[in-house]
Amino acid sequence: MKNKEIVKLAAKACDDKRAEDITALDMNEVSLVADYFLICHANTERQVQAIARGIKEAMDEAGVAVSRIEGLEQSRWVLVDLGDVVCHVFHREERVYYNLERLWGDAERLQFDHEG
Repeated sequence: MKNKEIVKLAAKACDDKRAEDITALDMNEVSLVADYFLICHANTERQVQAIARGIKEAMDEAGVAVSRIEGLEQSRWVLVDLGDVVCHVFHREERVYYNLERLWGDAERLQFDHEG
């Protein structure tokens, strides 16, 4: 599966768990860390956990390896590492504080619908 398909699948998994403000950044031209960042948030720690687990379940079903998941215990900022796609699932307060979209403002935003 190509990285762009992986980020779309992850975005759909986030949407299925009612994540808010789902944003995908194409990091190819601005960072060596990953090809894509997927960023979203939720209003409670429980919902942050559900979104992160939803991403993992969607990847498992698609046969995509999940390298690691970090931050699930506190569920304020959970990082789901899919190799060249990194998903950042924030609690709303942490998303506002860290503001990755501004930090990586040179990255192009992907446009896609969450329906499919």
